[in-house]
Amino acid sequence: MKNYITLFVILLLGRNATVAQESKEAVLHRLNQTIEQSATYIQAKEQRITSLKKALKKASQPTEKYDLHKQLYTEYRKFKVDSAVAYLLKNEQIAIALNDAEKQDETHILLSKLYSVKGMYVEALQLLKAIDKHRLPKKSLCEYYDSCYALCSHYGQSINNSAYLSASNRYRDSLLLCIDKQSLTFKVNSAIDEFFTGDKNRAMQQFQQLLPQTTEEEPERAIIAYYLGLVEREKGNDDLQEYYFALSAIADIKNVIKDNASLQSLALTYYKRGNISKAYQFIKMAIDDAAFCNVRHRAEEGASFYSIINTAYQEKEAKQKKELQLYLVLISVLSVALIIALVYVYKQVKRLIKIRKELSYSNQQLEKLNTDLQLMNQNLEEANLIKEEYIAHFFNLCSAYIDKIENYRKLLYKKASKHQFDDLTKVLKSTSVVEQELEALYKNFDTIFLNIYPHFVTHFNALLEEGEQIFPKKGELLNTELRIFALIRLGITDSNKIAEFLRYSLRTVYNYRTKVRNKAKGERDTFEEKVKKIRN
Repeated sequence: MKNYITLFVILLLGRNATVAQESKEAVLHRLNQTIEQSATYIQAKEQRITSLKKALKKASQPTEKYDLHKQLYTEYRKFKVDSAVAYLLKNEQIAIALNDAEKQDETHILLSKLYSVKGMYVEALQLLKAIDKHRLPKKSLCEYYDSCYALCSHYGQSINNSAYLSASNRYRDSLLLCIDKQSLTFKVNSAIDEFFTGDKNRAMQQFQQLLPQTTEEEPERAIIAYYLGLVEREKGNDDLQEYYFALSAIADIKNVIKDNASLQSLALTYYKRGNISKAYQFIKMAIDDAAFCNVRHRAEEGASFYSIINTAYQEKEAKQKKELQLYLVLISVLSVALIIALVYVYKQVKRLIKIRKELSYSNQQLEKLNTDLQLMNQNLEEANLIKEEYIAHFFNLCSAYIDKIENYRKLLYKKASKHQFDDLTKVLKSTSVVEQELEALYKNFDTIFLNIYPHFVTHFNALLEEGEQIFPKKGELLNTELRIFALIRLGITDSNKIAEFLRYSLRTVYNYRTKVRNKAKGERDTFEEKVKKIRN
């Protein structure tokens, strides 16, 4: 049964550790946020202090001033010890003036605690020795034991004397006997007493029970979390001690407690884990807080660790500086290489741009040559087609003319052989044969031309203005105007040659060409060039 209970406790503790471990990163993140917002908490505290000082200026009664001094002491005692001492000294003067022994004892007890914090152990001891504890009321007696406990604890730590540390434990026992056992102060001090003189596991259980009963706005939470961190440190659990010390630091910062041990403990934890940068950050914060608050024993502890952490930090900085110098040299070399590469690339790009321009120009020229070649091919195809058509008709016409000449010769020979000279003369004088042959020639030309360019008339008329189109009469293939421009389309542009072919005068051909040009759309000077480009 005992083994089962032990196993259950181990599993429970393991579960708690797991929960803490799971939330550690969130707590550390919140700590960083709290550090960033620390100025806000300090400002709020200073506003409370300012408000109390304004009330103090308005106060006229000694007792009223005494109470306000005490409130200012409460605000300053873990913020600025010297200021807290100053207000207690003012209360001492008021108590003497009032001849109030109880207020004098109360002030000296509180002043003694501050002197021990400042390292003024002789002065603190003198104040406590001058007090008759038997005449103290219960509340002041509790403060008296608390001051004695603080004096022995701080002095024992400063000189590393176990006798004073044992005496501090005895005064803490006395403190526990006089304070309310239901109060949080009693529970916290009881757990602390268990930690130093009893079972640390039992102390840890007590602190774990107290932790959820407090908030981060309560100073006691910082103490509870701090001692939980100490327990985990003795167990060698780095993650959990970091977690609890972070919780303690959050509460210290939010409550503006400059007399703190959490930041220093966090620094040592990070140093142990090899995180020198974090260790340096927190030990510097701890020393700054101790110096600001003027807490001697915190400053002494921080200074002893600061030299170690600072040395490690400086070594790390020196190493990083060397690495940085090496990286700078490497970057410089790479930069020079990059500049050289960029210059080379720039030259290559310029060369490439030049080549591309040349290629573009060459491509344009090639495209132009291709276009010209295609046009030439088309013209050659047309010329070949014209040649083929006209050669075939030429042979047909030649054959027909040979036959006609032969028949004409026979007719003339027949009339000559019969001595029909009158009929012969009449036949030779007649122009009907020539006219018939010209008409046949034109008809053959029109037929051959329209075989090659069947849509010539349509394309030709498209070049003329609306209403000025030229169409052949019924029964005609082409008329005179169309025939003239048909010859121009075939490349015969000389008016003399056109006139010879059509048996017209040169002026007639010229008039026809001018008349048609005047009907053209757009530029008249380019009309005949457009006619030359008509396709079939």
